[in-house]
Amino acid sequence: MPLLDWLNKSHALKTAARVPFRLLETVSSHGDVAGPNNDNWLIRGDNLEALKALLPFFAGRVKCIYIDPPYNTRSAFEHYDDNLEHSQWLSMIYPRFELLRELLAEDGSIWVSIDDNEAHYLKVVMDEVFGRGNFVANVFWQKTPTRENRTDFSAVHDHVLVYANSRDVWKNVRNMLPASESQLDRFTNPDNDPRGPWASLPAHAKAEKGRRQAQFFTVKTPSGRLVNPPAGRCWLYTEERFNEMVADDRIWFGAEGGNAPRVKKFLSEVQAGLVPSSFWSCQEVGTNGQAKSELVALFPGETPFSTPKPESLLSRIIHIATNPGDLVLDSFLGSGTTAAVAHKMGRRWIGIEMGEHAQTHCLPRLEKVVAGEQGGISAAVNWAGGGGFRFFRLGQPVFLADGGINPEIRFATLAAWVWYQETRTPYCPSPPAPLPGGARGGSPQLGVHEGTAYYLLYNGILGDRRPQGGNVLTGPLLATLDELAPHAGPRVVYGESCRLSPARLKAHGIVFKQIPYDIRAR
Repeated sequence: MPLLDWLNKSHALKTAARVPFRLLETVSSHGDVAGPNNDNWLIRGDNLEALKALLPFFAGRVKCIYIDPPYNTRSAFEHYDDNLEHSQWLSMIYPRFELLRELLAEDGSIWVSIDDNEAHYLKVVMDEVFGRGNFVANVFWQKTPTRENRTDFSAVHDHVLVYANSRDVWKNVRNMLPASESQLDRFTNPDNDPRGPWASLPAHAKAEKGRRQAQFFTVKTPSGRLVNPPAGRCWLYTEERFNEMVADDRIWFGAEGGNAPRVKKFLSEVQAGLVPSSFWSCQEVGTNGQAKSELVALFPGETPFSTPKPESLLSRIIHIATNPGDLVLDSFLGSGTTAAVAHKMGRRWIGIEMGEHAQTHCLPRLEKVVAGEQGGISAAVNWAGGGGFRFFRLGQPVFLADGGINPEIRFATLAAWVWYQETRTPYCPSPPAPLPGGARGGSPQLGVHEGTAYYLLYNGILGDRRPQGGNVLTGPLLATLDELAPHAGPRVVYGESCRLSPARLKAHGIVFKQIPYDIRAR
């Protein structure tokens, strides 16, 4: 597979690994943040660092990623600079894709809006990161119904590149689109079939390699006319199966019985929906102009973003890619459309925006969504308000420049990083077990993964901040671990130091790793 090369690509390939792991600090909570709403996060900060901070908690959990990155049109917009040199743009996007891939669920998909300036380069980069075999579609979205006559060629579309984490998995879980009214109008019932309205489809197909000889035969219509398939084509069925279809009144020969056969497809059989196509008209999913109107309604008197996306466009993407309760991520949140639509559709969401408008636009917009604002898709999904979200900002690095651990870091944060480092899965702590004798603290066991139990002795987790009492693996502490969180298989224990002999560690199936030296800071 050919790979795209550019100036400083070698540096871009290492950027994601070099990004420091930072804390996410809660700024405020809005609405009800209990239960599933606890995962609704609005984050202000550099999206590369924010994505890295999400890994210990959400790796492999995001069902749908939608991003609308700078198009690199060599223009300057009011809210962001879209004028990066081409190699800089590629170096910007590549490490972000690497982190997004780690966050994507096995049955997840990523959707990226772009225009012709970088679309084809972006396709090659995504082939490299996500795998060419996982390419799903290049969706053409008609972003405007009007023609621009002041240029040499009027661009009326954007691209939406779609990749699956595993296309073989995703194609079996993606959702169909509901049939439109115009499509439903094609279903009639001219013969009063008791099975209800139907539409007729051609009964023949292209005679490609693999078609059986039994699909080539002469059909006799009820009127006595003899019909063969058109040149280069064959019937959809063998003669035996075709006659069964005729007997079941699933073949239509016209009102007079003399037409070429067509297959009756009943409305009841297509209610599940239609396969998405790669062309989305502005009548179906809206326009840039419609999106600007939606923003003006939310923020009267303010200049809207230059290229916002309409809620109906995001609604279609989220409908195809997710189900209620699934997690949606947008790391170029912009005006907040993805998070707003996901919230209205009952999905959990994470939105990341670097600029000041994370607080001046995204935050108030999402507050309005919680309060029940009625713009965009609200009426279509019967949105009446509810739920909530938390607002975060990027905080201090977890690891210092010399590799040491920031003394402000608490147990839960380091536990998430250790767990992710060992298992490459998100940290989902279980409720703390009571300590022996009513002691204060919590369990140092992080969990069990593929038969191995992991423990972290840090920050006085066992209720005693003295090194001898909780952060150092000693004989008495080992006995406490056996009582508190017994495990018959192999164990990995992180701590400040170990006072057990190698022979005793081996006898108990323990691999000891020392803090901070055995914790990778990147």
